[in-house]
Amino acid sequence: MQAWRVHENGEPGEVMRLEDIDRPVPGPGQVLLRVRAANINFPDALLCRGQYQIRPPLPFTPGVEICGETEDGRRVIANPALPHGGLAEYVVADEAALLPAPDALDDAEAAALHIGYQTGVFGLHRRAHLQKGETLLVHAAAGGVGSAAVQLGKAAGARVIGVVGGTEKAAVARELGCDLVIDRRSQDIVAAVKEATGGRGADVIYDPVGGDAYAKSAKCVAFEGRIVIVGFASGSVPAPALNHALVKNYSIVGLHWGLYAQKDPASIARCHDQLTRLAAEGAIKPLISERVPLKDAAAAVQRVADGTTTGRVVVLTEGAAR
Repeated sequence: MQAWRVHENGEPGEVMRLEDIDRPVPGPGQVLLRVRAANINFPDALLCRGQYQIRPPLPFTPGVEICGETEDGRRVIANPALPHGGLAEYVVADEAALLPAPDALDDAEAAALHIGYQTGVFGLHRRAHLQKGETLLVHAAAGGVGSAAVQLGKAAGARVIGVVGGTEKAAVARELGCDLVIDRRSQDIVAAVKEATGGRGADVIYDPVGGDAYAKSAKCVAFEGRIVIVGFASGSVPAPALNHALVKNYSIVGLHWGLYAQKDPASIARCHDQLTRLAAEGAIKPLISERVPLKDAAAAVQRVADGTTTGRVVVLTEGAAR
């Protein structure tokens, strides 16, 4: 089979190599899946760079989220078992963790439904307890993680403010349904949020960026607001001033979605049922900006790493439903 492999750490476009290798062999409790579509996530770039919290042995194949097909023809969503990631024609995955791909979504959309949307549901509802009518601020609103949070926030009845960088991404955020879009390159985030909320600030802030985005969040979070930390795409991990959180009476909430697979796996299945229902109702639909063939995967991972993409970039293998 063909698979992209990383033999040394570095930038994805430089270290990923398309190779012919043997199919992976399932271990106990695992199944072999034919990959139909693989969604590119920012962690795939971090894996290539050797900067992710999980460091598979070299050589490895990136790709942490796929829509695949079982030997009996079922279409499923899975997280491949590294080092045999999803940017390949075949993967192995834990059978107990397979989820049915929603009928309402094609292969690319199904591949993009899992991690980003599960993170959104757990972050917004289980951790931040977002309520109907509250104001939700989403950083990187036109990106893969942010676009999911925007859709989930709207589905929950929140007023959604999206923060983006640039006019192209602002247009995408408006199309996603943001009630207000702030271009951080030309607008003052803090002033714009306070003006839009009558000085109150945002009740829930969803931050996959870190760095300066977090600093701005702390300045425009509402009384009893919640800042949800889901990642550090900026490359900068902020050091929160806890005295500021005390004085302003807000919460800093961390979310590592992957822990639920270890500590409460049943909650992931329940969340998938909820997402499947929302997809069937048309309330959510992953924003797929690019569908690329397997041969172009390295360049696609590099674009995601560089932060130039909007929505999701998905790699399609032969036979995928487009």
